[in-house]
Amino acid sequence: MEALLRVITGPWTIYILWVLSEQGPQRFGAIKRLVPGISTRVLTERLRMLEHAGVVWREQAMTIPPAVTYGLTERGAELRGVLDTLGTIARRWEVEGAFDGTASAAE
Repeated sequence: MEALLRVITGPWTIYILWVLSEQGPQRFGAIKRLVPGISTRVLTERLRMLEHAGVVWREQAMTIPPAVTYGLTERGAELRGVLDTLGTIARRWEVEGAFDGTASAAE
């Protein structure tokens, strides 16, 4: 469990995986737009780490500029259920005001 958590809990990693799970394979620029606030450097680092872990695949078309596409591998697809659940909880908590300080701790 600890090894898996080290792979998926880095900065922005869950969000990147969720985007690829929800949107399917995406080019680098599209992922950057779909993950607002992430820097190019961090996105590159996270994608490289996920590719190295076998969670994400990378395909580069030999064009100018290179078109690089990323998607979930079979291993990454195994996380879809967890990512769907986290997405559902996040949307519910957002509606309940959990992220803007309006929800009480007792709820």
